[in-house]
Amino acid sequence: MQLGLVGLGRMGANMVRRLEKGGHQCTVFDLNAESVKKLVEEGSAKAGAGSLEELVKQLPKPRVVWVMVPAGKPTESTIQILANCMDSGDVIIDGGNSFYKDDIRRAAELKKHGIGYVDAGTSGGVWGVERGYCLMVGADEDVFVKIEPIIKTLAPGLGNIDRTPGYDKTGSTAEQGYMRVGPPGAGHFVKMVHNGIEYGVMQAYAEGFDVMTNKNSKSLPENERYDLSIRDIAELWRRGSVVGSWLLDLTAMALTENPSLSDFTGFVEDSGEGRWTINAAIEEAVSVEVLASALFTRFRSRHEHTFAEKVLSAMRSKFGGHLERPTGG
Repeated sequence: MQLGLVGLGRMGANMVRRLEKGGHQCTVFDLNAESVKKLVEEGSAKAGAGSLEELVKQLPKPRVVWVMVPAGKPTESTIQILANCMDSGDVIIDGGNSFYKDDIRRAAELKKHGIGYVDAGTSGGVWGVERGYCLMVGADEDVFVKIEPIIKTLAPGLGNIDRTPGYDKTGSTAEQGYMRVGPPGAGHFVKMVHNGIEYGVMQAYAEGFDVMTNKNSKSLPENERYDLSIRDIAELWRRGSVVGSWLLDLTAMALTENPSLSDFTGFVEDSGEGRWTINAAIEEAVSVEVLASALFTRFRSRHEHTFAEKVLSAMRSKFGGHLERPTGG
């Protein structure tokens, strides 16, 4: 198929490369003209465009344009401009991390003009060009059929993962690494929860390794101290352990490169999906203690000392005479 792809960051550019290898032809646009030039010169993109309007004009009808730009205003603006240039029967795919309620609104607005809208929750990061991307798709069924060849190419396929016994009889595409999970909005909703879970899993690993690192603390009895090799334990757990995962693989990689992780400060950002997951849980009256705690810990990581900690220290001083330990003590 021929399609347009807008946004050539680390994921967007690699998606163009994977699509080209899979036999598709991409016309590309990015605010950074050098990114466009690079993909065209290396042969990954069929052509480049100098504007969104030019991109739409270069595509054969019915047009398909995949958008990979930051969520919020950049995505909103991009989709509005594209929609103004497109015709009935065309399709816009948002592969970023938009809020699912925005997808529901956009889909309804574009449907009035006969333009299909797809929200494709995309997981795979910078490794997706080789491994493929797990794709959680929200779309009307007739629109999904139009763009499924693109989705199938980007997805990882069966790969070398053991098949779940009996799953081949379900008729689902899930074991191929992609799936229409529901109507517009459903794709990004599932991806939102996926990222919320990711926060919790990452936090569990982080806390566990922290406990092991501090097992050599001078505050412990000498005969209870262990000087554990966190790097080697991470590698050990990759081999047959029930806590093995791709996140553990990446952790082991980072620890092998730098066992002390001295290149990192511990400042941890959140991209929004964790907050949205907690808000959804509140709307549904669902308890998500682990996911909420993981999100709040990320907030905590951005401050050397929070006011809350100062209040705690003051209370401990007043009720028990506990003095703050000097910094570095």
